[in-house]
Amino acid sequence: MDKTQWLLMLHIAAAFCLVAGSTAAAILNALAIRSDKPSEAAFLMKLIRVALPLIFAGVLGTLLLGIWLWHDLGFGFGTGWIWAALVFWALASALGGRGGRHQEQVRAVAEREAAAGDTMSGELRAMLRDPKALAVNYAAGVATIAVLVIMIWKPGS
Repeated sequence: MDKTQWLLMLHIAAAFCLVAGSTAAAILNALAIRSDKPSEAAFLMKLIRVALPLIFAGVLGTLLLGIWLWHDLGFGFGTGWIWAALVFWALASALGGRGGRHQEQVRAVAEREAAAGDTMSGELRAMLRDPKALAVNYAAGVATIAVLVIMIWKPGS
């Protein structure tokens, strides 16, 4: 395999890491929303941390290897589909970071309530089901899917 093939393989592997980690975090978040006890919600939210290395490796790997491929393959600076993918990548990263911060806040409240009797309060239930936080998480997922679609379809090329 030549350098370009290695770069492409690693770029795709990084994309798999990003999608796998994001999917795991989304599933754990959905399970936490359905939990009946703060201890369950705290456990599930804490498990999201296991997916973070995959997500971080995917975010960093797709960007760095993608830019390297851009240069290596000789695409012009004005290649629209690459810029579109970068915009959606940045949007997905920003929204995912915001969603992750909310999940950490929820985890802290769930752990506090688990230690204080393990009874679900209205505050924790509201935090778990916060429509703004859910919208941010869903938007991050949609932006990630948009990057994948753009990278596979390459509109305009």
